[in-house]
Amino acid sequence: MKFETLILRSLFVACMLVCGLILVAMVTTKPTPVQLTVNSPVSTLLASAPSSCALPIGGNMVCVQAAG
Repeated sequence: MKFETLILRSLFVACMLVCGLILVAMVTTKPTPVQLTVNSPVSTLLASAPSSCALPIGGNMVCVQAAG
């Protein structure tokens, strides 16, 4: 067996091992659920919204602002 063939086969096995470990980690990970509000009204959530848009161009198209 040539040296190049041995190196390529060992590289292939190493890559498959790393890909398998990454796949197992992605499948077995259980993310914790995120709870944004318990029983709060939407107005208290929007109270922390900025009063003016931080983007210089585009106006209010992408900015969330509290009405009132």
